[in-house]
Amino acid sequence: QDNRISIWSAGDLGNEGLNGEYHGEPRLLCDIQHNGDVMDMQFLDQERIVVASSTGTVTIFRHHQNNQTLSANHRWDKAHYHVDQDTSCGGAACTGVVCNNPEIVTVGEDGRINLFRADQKDAVRTIDNADSSTLHAVTFLRTTEILTVNSIGQLKIWDLRHQRNEPSQIFSLAGDRVPLHCVDRHPNQQHIVATGGQDGMLSIWDIRQGTMPVSLLNAHEAEMWEVHFHPSDPDHLFTCSEDGSLWHWDTSTNVSEKPSFLHQGGRSTAYLSHSTINQSVVSAWLSNDPTKDRMEITNLIPNQTLSVNSLDVLGPCLVYGTDAEAIYVNRQLFA
Repeated sequence: QDNRISIWSAGDLGNEGLNGEYHGEPRLLCDIQHNGDVMDMQFLDQERIVVASSTGTVTIFRHHQNNQTLSANHRWDKAHYHVDQDTSCGGAACTGVVCNNPEIVTVGEDGRINLFRADQKDAVRTIDNADSSTLHAVTFLRTTEILTVNSIGQLKIWDLRHQRNEPSQIFSLAGDRVPLHCVDRHPNQQHIVATGGQDGMLSIWDIRQGTMPVSLLNAHEAEMWEVHFHPSDPDHLFTCSEDGSLWHWDTSTNVSEKPSFLHQGGRSTAYLSHSTINQSVVSAWLSNDPTKDRMEITNLIPNQTLSVNSLDVLGPCLVYGTDAEAIYVNRQLFA
């Protein structure tokens, strides 16, 4: 009922013990009330955070670092709505937000896509009937193109330069229309896209060819809520799920050279093939040559039972939040 946006200091790395555990307590710097469930949020810049609400409203909060307060900086009321913007109960949940300062793109349960600019009161562009089903997530493919995933198993590319309200490409999972919940693109090779959905499968797509995934990888036993390539080391990918697991997918090395007792996960390591032919050109994520080399998967939280709802990764740090109403920071991903 009572929702808040909070800014925490997880402390500096100077407070680490011998094993790299962090000893200082995380400190709550400031928080502010938020109307509706927080569906998604992303930093726009060093000070501003864009937040998506279940009421359909999109708000920019500013973090004032000099006196550690948060304030609502700008608000687009009912950016997403079912019937019309003016009815009191007409709001539709804004399910996803992505920023490329000053541009902000939002998607929602109403199948609508909005393009906002941080300094403008009205939407720069709205695609009203972008999708007949719920849009669950959005990310930038390039500065002028976005990727969306929906509840009938489709991945779509939208070119925001075109005034047409049609996607420039549509990809879909074959057969069952399994809802897709999350999407991320490879930071260096932008044709490689990863999605995850209701069946827990990880799908890897090459948007240069075909309309179906190049590989489907068995992953979680329930919904996959988030997928992220490591931004600076994209041979590593992270996924988290309703089943309480958080997987680290590693295609970086020849796994067969590693002694198997290093797999710290609770689940036995699954091996999936990939090839290392000219790694700079052929990404491990796209290959399907089983005779070559393999992929290592580790469950980073083996005995967790509650849903892992969200994750983010940067450098050696992984942060994730669970239904235990707790946020965890792992500072030694590659230790």
